Amino acid sequence: MATWARLGVRLRDAVRRFWPLRNIGYGRAVGGGLLGTAVASGFIHYKNEQRWRLWPHVVYAEDAKKEKITVPQVSMRRLRFNQFASMMYEEEPYMTPRDFLHSVLMEKVDCKLQKKMLTKADMDDMIKVASRAEAGNNMFRGIGDKGLISYTEYLFLLTIITKPQTGFHIAFKMLDIDGNEHVDKKEFQKLKKIIRLRKELLRQDGTELSDSVDEVNTTLQVFFFGENGKHKLQYKDFCRFMEDLQAEVQEVEFLRFSNGMKTMRREDFAEWLLHYTNEENNEAYWENMRKRIPTGQSITFDEFKEFCLFTNHLEDFAFSVKMINDANRPIGMAEFKRAVKIATGHELSENVLDTVFKIFDLDGDNCLSHKEFLAVMKDRVLRGLRVQPQLGVSGYWKCVKRETLKGAQEALRETGSPV
Repeated sequence: MATWARLGVRLRDAVRRFWPLRNIGYGRAVGGGLLGTAVASGFIHYKNEQRWRLWPHVVYAEDAKKEKITVPQVSMRRLRFNQFASMMYEEEPYMTPRDFLHSVLMEKVDCKLQKKMLTKADMDDMIKVASRAEAGNNMFRGIGDKGLISYTEYLFLLTIITKPQTGFHIAFKMLDIDGNEHVDKKEFQKLKKIIRLRKELLRQDGTELSDSVDEVNTTLQVFFFGENGKHKLQYKDFCRFMEDLQAEVQEVEFLRFSNGMKTMRREDFAEWLLHYTNEENNEAYWENMRKRIPTGQSITFDEFKEFCLFTNHLEDFAFSVKMINDANRPIGMAEFKRAVKIATGHELSENVLDTVFKIFDLDGDNCLSHKEFLAVMKDRVLRGLRVQPQLGVSGYWKCVKRETLKGAQEALRETGSPV
């Protein structure tokens, strides 16, 4: 505003200076010229003075294309990890084992404290706790907040609880060049790389996670390879770890949805099934649960575990259904039961089967659309974290197999073996 005030004073002085010329014929021309010069000068000054801009620029499409900066899309898993991670070390977030279990059970944190900034002394204490940890299906709950899980390990653990062991066995065998049934710490880092996709390694700001993060001694690394990282990880011990982790997650989920009881009501089992689903028929599924499932009937933990085993073999189940049934036709209970047996080698109880069909049978003909059912089960298994929804159930596993081959070829090159 001061600039315009000074301009007004100058204009007034100029008019007074030429005021005696008011009776000359060309007075109006001079006055008009002065006024035009002043206005033009003010307009030029306004155009060049950025801090006094009153109206925003008009952005044209061509300029927008030049200025547009593409920001990489951060995965939902990265966002979930950042939300539940309660520790920070060297400017990198970390989960505790308790955080990991919470991230499996819940979609978001309603009330979250600030992340704890860890010191070197805190890290040393956590390493000691990890070195004394005992294998079992209570390991994560036993360590609680006295351990660290990196983001790459979070992806690795998620895959362990959602996929059958066969894929890990193949990857383990590929990295085990000499066939001695064990891998060292460096080879284990390759195993983690095999099962993760590059887009999953983006931070929230779009930058890629560095491999230096894996150099921090986390709980899993100390548990598998000791404090100095020199121990070997036997495949049988790794298998036991996978089985224990799956059992612990299943027990935690069962206790939560059964409200701590030894059995789970069928309506509680239905709630667990639909907890992460986001399908167009969701309301119909909930309505079926309310109308068709009788009260007072329960599902045991053993029945629950058998169903969890089935959900980890969804790709095999889908293939079995195609073999025994037309892909475009609904599937009956007998065909469903047979496909489960082929895929897992186990049978689901009549109690669980009846609950599943009562929920997902939309038209009451004792059949269900296995495509819709698989979509719901995928949401359930991935806990709302779809990796590549446009590819379906098999698409993600194809990516995992592709990464497995890349990791194996890298391992062979580093050992000097022919690829």
